[in-house]
Amino acid sequence: MAEFSTPTTEQQFAENFAQLKPLMNRTEALYESSRCLFCFDAPCIQACPSGIDIPQFIRQINSGNDTGAARTIYEANYFGNACGKVCPTEVLCEGACVYNLQEVKPIEIGRLQSFATTKVIKSGEKLFGPGVANGKSVAVIGAGPAGISAACELRVLGYAVDVFEAKAQPSGLTVYGVAPYKITNEETLAEMAYLQAQFGYATHFNSPINSRAELAALENKYDAIFLGIGLGSTNVLGLPGDGKINCLGAVEFIAELRQHHHAIKVGRRVVVLGGGNTAMDAASESARMGAENVVMAYRRGNAEMGAYAFEYDLAKSVGVKGLFNVSPVAILGDGYVTGVRFVRTATAGDRVHEVAGSEFVEPCDMVIMATGQAKKTGFLELIPGLQLDGKGRIVADAQTGQTTNPKYFASGDARNGGAEVVNATAEAKVAARGIHAYLSK
Repeated sequence: MAEFSTPTTEQQFAENFAQLKPLMNRTEALYESSRCLFCFDAPCIQACPSGIDIPQFIRQINSGNDTGAARTIYEANYFGNACGKVCPTEVLCEGACVYNLQEVKPIEIGRLQSFATTKVIKSGEKLFGPGVANGKSVAVIGAGPAGISAACELRVLGYAVDVFEAKAQPSGLTVYGVAPYKITNEETLAEMAYLQAQFGYATHFNSPINSRAELAALENKYDAIFLGIGLGSTNVLGLPGDGKINCLGAVEFIAELRQHHHAIKVGRRVVVLGGGNTAMDAASESARMGAENVVMAYRRGNAEMGAYAFEYDLAKSVGVKGLFNVSPVAILGDGYVTGVRFVRTATAGDRVHEVAGSEFVEPCDMVIMATGQAKKTGFLELIPGLQLDGKGRIVADAQTGQTTNPKYFASGDARNGGAEVVNATAEAKVAARGIHAYLSK
């Protein structure tokens, strides 16, 4: 029996994907902000990759200065609203809260952050603006968290900025790759519109940069180029039968779900391959779309999964079952998926080996492969002198974001290999300042 009925309307979809961190009202925000101890050496600040002054903005909320709180947040993190919802606060700021040492519920920092920023977004109040024009321009490739954050910071520094985005909407994975129960499309796009209005960068949608000729044109026109291209499609395992109907990548599945909601059809019996946070999202989403049986299969043990423990707990809470120490051998079916053949595994030291004679079949009618994302090495190899590391990540200076081609700077998943939204935004501000230092010489 499915935990959720299959949604057939937008209202039913919204009910199935109710927000994990719903927006606080004024009373809730006042109460929660009053619990903060305002630690002098606040560990929550240290745990935040973007270094938001968390006690400061909480104090501002508690004193009724919600606008000041939003300013404090956005001065450190241009995706302040989104990060309040999509960040793994359980292991970052809230995980570092001193209340955890007393076995008391930590301050709901993420929800307070969203409270203040949502209020200023809805009001449209002008908190920031571009700096005095310096006559120089920068091209930003990619309108995700890294690209948009870099664009905002560069505008503050006085640069003309053109953002080139391959897709039809901004914010990257925040709108295309995050589970709908973490943030809605409307919330994401409202923040993007707010930033656009504040800083005035130009965004060119449906404008992919794919060729050497297009890159050369940017190199000739702009003083510097920022790469915020993220990662590519789901890694292909090369399993026999992985081309069958209803066998798809998790990144592609989540993107379709985010854009088309209840119009997406999900199998009745779903197998998700992988043990990372994306696997947990895909499994939870399948259950919320009405799948009767969802199995998350991972080749190692439970304790070795890459996913955060709270993400696995969330998946289990909606009926997802874990199948551990198994490795997929083949996708079965005649045209459509009918099952996955697995072999059991054992771990010796750090190595996984198959157990002979242990093959079995898990019946299903949909397979979602959450097996990581490919690097965009083909595109990056079009840039002269750009060095990649052994894992296909962009090599860049940690202090400036400058790559081995001095005209190019980078941050986000293409550089760090895949991290959180907050990491991309923090790196992008550093890279924008690196561009400023480079062009100010």
